[in-house]
Amino acid sequence: MARSVRINLFSVAVVLICIGMIMIYSASSIYAWERYKDGFFFLKRHLSFVLIGAILTFVAMCVDYRKLSRHAKTLLIVAFVLLVLVLIPGVGREVSGARRWFRFKFISFQPSEFANLAVIIYVADFIARKGDLIKSFLRGFLPPMCILGFTAVLILLQPDLGTTLALSVVVFVMLFVSGVRISYLFSLLLASIPALYVLIFSVPYRRMRIMAFLNPWADPKGSGFQIIQSQIALGSGGIFGVGLGHSKQKLFYLPAAHTDFIFSIIGEELGLLGTVGVIVLFILFIQQGIKIMKNSPDKFGYFLSLGLIMMITLKAVINIGVACGIFPTKGLPLPFISYGGSSFIFDMVSVGILMNIARSGEYP
Repeated sequence: MARSVRINLFSVAVVLICIGMIMIYSASSIYAWERYKDGFFFLKRHLSFVLIGAILTFVAMCVDYRKLSRHAKTLLIVAFVLLVLVLIPGVGREVSGARRWFRFKFISFQPSEFANLAVIIYVADFIARKGDLIKSFLRGFLPPMCILGFTAVLILLQPDLGTTLALSVVVFVMLFVSGVRISYLFSLLLASIPALYVLIFSVPYRRMRIMAFLNPWADPKGSGFQIIQSQIALGSGGIFGVGLGHSKQKLFYLPAAHTDFIFSIIGEELGLLGTVGVIVLFILFIQQGIKIMKNSPDKFGYFLSLGLIMMITLKAVINIGVACGIFPTKGLPLPFISYGGSSFIFDMVSVGILMNIARSGEYP
């Protein structure tokens, strides 16, 4: 049973990755030729990410996941150091006013992705160690909230509100499942609403995104452009799509067609059947992940798998929701499918860790 769950999880991830490679080339080839005179530019870079991800996934599968709990604090300290370093001019790479990346020749590394994994590992280890003390405010609730708060501040300074919100939701769910008092979580949630309001409406581009989400047609050539073009792409595909490679929206109409809005191109070229197929694959992935979580041999494995599954699920839901116009634009890539460098690599590492936990699990 454990072997079949591992095979199923791995197979679904591989199918999603293969879909991603096909769609990245389809969505980016014309843009890549126009900008770099090489239609395979983004595909070749993505294949290097696949290779790096495959190596790290293999390592994650082979090294006992329980060792992560012993190094949880070390990983967290490394994540904090990287998050601070990326903010230093000349060290971190600045793109469009955001300083979120380290640049190493052909690859960019986003430390917030490593921080996501480090925080999830730390919180899973903390919950496993504390036992019933997790219900205590000072000894159970406050420490992980301090860690989350410090991580959130560093990520917000980049600035990256989408990643901060996603990580916060994952940690809240992990603590809720662990037995933390709902009153603590609810009180903190209420207290954070004014801060979230200020973070959104005091920053012009974030306020613009919310306004565009509420009424994209108020500024169809400006703030509402991405949402409108994404919906046009999805609507143009119909049931069966216009055909692989025949998207019109990727012809410089839809920005970030191979990254944040790749789901829209899938909808245009492969139609409703293609988008539903991708959603079904994610549902199958989540289903297998839940089986691994439920049959984890220890508490650390249970909460680690919960955090990893939640993060991948949340990114998928938000990305698809943004493409459909259900959520404001967030800038989170579609797991396994979007061209995304470090985000894609850490999603693959998450699969490796889940398979490692599955190997040690006890199945009926």
